Amino acid sequence: MTKYIVSGYIGFDNFGDEAIAGVLVKNLKNLGAEKITLISSNPKKTAALYGVQSVGMLNFFHALSESDVLISGGGSLLQDVTSLKSLFYYLLIIMTALLFNKKVFIFAQGFTPFRTKIGKFLTRFVLKRCTAITVRDVNSWKMLAGWNIPAELVADPVFGIDIPENGEKQGIGIQLRSCEGLTDEFLNKLADEIKNRFGDKEITLISLQDNIDLPVLEKFASGRLKTRILKNLTVQEALDEISSLEYLIGMRFHACLAGVKTGVKVLGINYDIKVQTLAQEAGFPLLELNSKNFSEGFDKLFELNPYNYRIPEFKFPALI
Repeated sequence: MTKYIVSGYIGFDNFGDEAIAGVLVKNLKNLGAEKITLISSNPKKTAALYGVQSVGMLNFFHALSESDVLISGGGSLLQDVTSLKSLFYYLLIIMTALLFNKKVFIFAQGFTPFRTKIGKFLTRFVLKRCTAITVRDVNSWKMLAGWNIPAELVADPVFGIDIPENGEKQGIGIQLRSCEGLTDEFLNKLADEIKNRFGDKEITLISLQDNIDLPVLEKFASGRLKTRILKNLTVQEALDEISSLEYLIGMRFHACLAGVKTGVKVLGINYDIKVQTLAQEAGFPLLELNSKNFSEGFDKLFELNPYNYRIPEFKFPALI
């Protein structure tokens, strides 16, 4: 039997990363794992939520030494767009595992172009020494191929979540997050377009990480639309809300992915290359943050047939 330790963006109440953690734990238990430990910013909550062991983000050394396999992922952990500090942290965990002579699996990660030479160099150096790598999109696969690093292309783990049908789809959902480039002008134009397209229908505003999403959602709600805000959602509650919608205008990668998986008509907002890649691969339209005219994007939204989405099948890789 195998002891696993998982490194990810866990414990921050981020919908996508918590959903991935749930998929990982479920599949590792199905594999008969002897022990599963998640590195988390909130170990007590994480342990109770998933029924596993959990340690703090700076207390992984002992747990790692007693494990057999490190799983790093999924999501976009190994990138320096957010900060070099976070990249160094996740690389440190991997390098520690390698020093302990542990197997290291990179799980369904997405890679973006690196801003810094040191970030790119260290990531490439570490990845070349990992046991196996799976990536969630073609662009990431091409990047690693250019580094002569073999990787397997897989579906994002959230595609592997079973979501029951919610009956007739109705309603309009908006999922926004704070980010550089999201201006008041964009939000006002978006509100105007929604008002023109949907009239006085109530709009559901969905927060998928309250400390990042709520500030911009509350600003958006103070405008000219009839809205309600959903916050402090569990992964299942968020999935239930998204899957019940007819239309979703979303920024976050996993918000758009959940909409695609559950047959919602999705209009993405391109704040990050991962959202653009998902839109291209799955087949839904995008709004650009610097767009001056939203008509074309909304026209394509209304023309969407969710049955035409390209939805990959998620298969859990062998991690022993």
